Amino acid sequence: MAKELELERSPNPIDRHVGLRIRLRRKELGVSQEKLADQIGLTFQQVQKYERAANRVSASKLYEMARALNTSISYFYEGLGDPGAAESNHVAPSVHDFLLTPEGMELAAIFPRIRRGRVRRRILDLVRAMAEEGEEDSES
Repeated sequence: MAKELELERSPNPIDRHVGLRIRLRRKELGVSQEKLADQIGLTFQQVQKYERAANRVSASKLYEMARALNTSISYFYEGLGDPGAAESNHVAPSVHDFLLTPEGMELAAIFPRIRRGRVRRRILDLVRAMAEEGEEDSES
């Protein structure tokens, strides 16, 4: 029963994806939540809820957001895969959660600018080691 309630409360993966795409586009343009909210007639808290997928975005609001963020409606669905295909390519929840943090957004923006593959791999090794160390500490 508790597991069923948890499933009902967790956002739909498509809503999470759309919320992430809203956030990514807004950040890419340097638009604050307040400014976007003003442009589409909402409060910044509502924009936050859309980005976190706490609330679903209606078709009319998604249309207004596309206009305000100077993009197409299809932009918000890019990366989901073909809905008619047997398997769809949803963004993993952990990736979504990572990108919703300020540090995750900054790291995702800066990491590709590191040109040397060897340096990127060393950074990844460092992060893995730190994560493993954290897991070991929590198990103790």
